[in-house]
Amino acid sequence: MNVNCHISFPATGFIMKTLLPVFLFITVPTMAQQADFIILKKHDKTVATYYSGMHISFTSTNGAYLSDAYINGIKNDTLYLQQFIIQYLPTNIGTFIIDTVGSYHYKYHYNQVAAIGRKVRTNFNLKGSGASLMGGGALLALASGIVFLADREKFSVPLLLASVGLGTLGYFMAKGKKSAMVIGKKYKLQYMNMSNQKK
Repeated sequence: MNVNCHISFPATGFIMKTLLPVFLFITVPTMAQQADFIILKKHDKTVATYYSGMHISFTSTNGAYLSDAYINGIKNDTLYLQQFIIQYLPTNIGTFIIDTVGSYHYKYHYNQVAAIGRKVRTNFNLKGSGASLMGGGALLALASGIVFLADREKFSVPLLLASVGLGTLGYFMAKGKKSAMVIGKKYKLQYMNMSNQKK
């Protein structure tokens, strides 16, 4: 004797349609290990934070300068860096394309970072000299103005123009390029070890 038994549950489709959106919004707590990172501070105020996946430019304690190095990872007080070798190739239409030829891998302890940015080794203080020129130019222009008011026959237009030119040159020299943030009294690097944090 063959008995075909077919049981249908019409409520199953309804339950799945109503409960599926509810299950999508239920969150389950998961544990993830946070990556280590480095903080650049200026007088105990955070200036910049460097994580894995970011770029960094710095001068090391041995004088080497790494420009736009990619941070592959930060672990055990060490920066794992990658610097790409890029070359420009000409095309048939007279333009250039950028091609990545290869890359260099570096490891630096965070205490080996002497300055963020390029630290220029020079005995000539460009900003100080620019400030002196600007002050001297302003003083000469003021003196030329006094001579013009006191005795117009002794007034010299070329001297006034030269003093204004010196002041302008001094202004641009004093403004100059942004100098590197030297690690020391003013700037400090702080390593944040997240792998040893209590859970």
